Amino acid sequence: MARSRDESGAPRRVAVTGLGAVTPLGNSVGGFWDALLRGESGAAPTVGFETADLETRFSCQVKGFDAGAVLDKKLARRLDPFAQFALAAAAEALADAGIDTASLGEAERDRFGVVFGSGIGGLAFASSQVQVLLERGPDKVSPFFAPMIVANIAAGLIAIEHRLRGPNHCVVTACATGNHNLGDALLLLRHGYADAVVAGSSEYLQRIGFAGFGAMKALSTRNDSPQTASRPFDLTRDGLVAGEGAGALVLETEERAVARGARIYAELAGIGTSADAFHFAAPEPEGRGAALAIENALADAGVEPEEVDYVNLHATSTPQGDLAETRAIQQVFGDHAHRVGLSSTKSMTGHLFGAAGAVEAIATVLAIVHGRIPPTINLHQPDPECDLDYTANRARARDVRVAMSNAFGFGGHNSSVVFREWTDPPC
Repeated sequence: MARSRDESGAPRRVAVTGLGAVTPLGNSVGGFWDALLRGESGAAPTVGFETADLETRFSCQVKGFDAGAVLDKKLARRLDPFAQFALAAAAEALADAGIDTASLGEAERDRFGVVFGSGIGGLAFASSQVQVLLERGPDKVSPFFAPMIVANIAAGLIAIEHRLRGPNHCVVTACATGNHNLGDALLLLRHGYADAVVAGSSEYLQRIGFAGFGAMKALSTRNDSPQTASRPFDLTRDGLVAGEGAGALVLETEERAVARGARIYAELAGIGTSADAFHFAAPEPEGRGAALAIENALADAGVEPEEVDYVNLHATSTPQGDLAETRAIQQVFGDHAHRVGLSSTKSMTGHLFGAAGAVEAIATVLAIVHGRIPPTINLHQPDPECDLDYTANRARARDVRVAMSNAFGFGGHNSSVVFREWTDPPC
C-alpha cells in the first residue's frame, strides 16, 4: 500500500544509508574517494581486446576486479561483466548500510526494491555470441543469451541474490541512466511504494562499443599521454575518455532508517529531468535543456540556487558539451555561478557512460560528508568561454550542505539530482 506522507503530513524524506562502487580508481568506495582527492587518473592503455587498429588505444577500465571473489563462481562465468560490476557494487552498498539481507523478514522483502540500470547492458556477452553464431552456427549460441544481454538483468539479479521482492525495474537513458534510476527510486520511496531501494547503474567497455565511440570522433586521441587526456574545460580538450564501472546507493525512508539506527550519509532531496529536443548526440549549444533539468531538481528539493555549495558536473571533456553545461550553470545560478564549487570527476574516472550518474552521485554525497570537493584535473589552459571555478587540479576543503550532480545522455536526456546534509526535522 502506498503511503505518500509521514504522520505530520510532510512528504517522506529519503536517506542515503549505503554506498558501493566499482571504478577505474578502485573497487570500493573508500579507494575510489581517496583516489579522487589525490587527483589520480584511471586512464591507461586498454587491455582485454585488440586496439592496434583503433585510433584511440586507451581508456579508464576497472582494474583488479575478481568476480569470483564476490560472486558465486558458476554464476559469475555466465554473466556479462556489467552485471558482475552491478552485483558487486550492490553487495558493498548493502553491507555499508548495515543490512544483512539474509535476516530480512518476509514483509520487509516485499517493500525492498531495486532500481538499477545500464546505458547499454550486456553488449560484451552479445558481441561474443554474435561471433559464435557466425563461426559455429545457431546451435552453439548460449541459452543464456537473451536474459544476459538485457539492461534490466542487473536489477533482476540483485533482487534474486538478496531476495528483494519490492518494485524492480531499470531505466535506460544513455549517460543519464544513473540519475534517472536514482530519481525513480526517490519517487518510489517518497510516495510510499517501497521502504528501501538499492539504486544505481553499471557499464562495461568492450571492442564494438569502443570502436563505435571512436567512429563518432567522440574520444580523445592522446595515446601518448592517457592520464592527461580527460581535461574538461581546458582549451585543448579533444574528446572524452571511455570508462566503465558501477555505483550503488541504498536509499531508505526516514522512518525506516531512523527506526533501525542507520548511519545516514545525506538526504536525496530532489530529481529534475528534461529533454534537449535538439539532436540525437550533440547537446543543445546554449544549455537550455540542461538548465531546465537543474531548475526542476532545485524546485523538487525546495532549494534556492544560492544554497547550492557544490555541483558535480557532467563535463565529459568534449568541446561542445563542457561549454553547453557551463552556459546552463550560468543561466540557473546567475552571480552564484562564480561562487558555487564545481568539478568534473570524469577528469579522473573517464566517462563511465550509463554508470556515470551513480558513481558521481557517490562522489557528491561524500563531498557533503567530508567537506571536500574533488578536483578537475588536467585543467591548465582554461577555455575563455568556460569561465567558472572548476576546482582546478587540487581538491578543496569546503562546507558542503547542498550538492547537485548532473548527467546528460544521447537523445537529449537530461537529469540532475540534489543531495542535502542530513538534519533532524524540527520538533
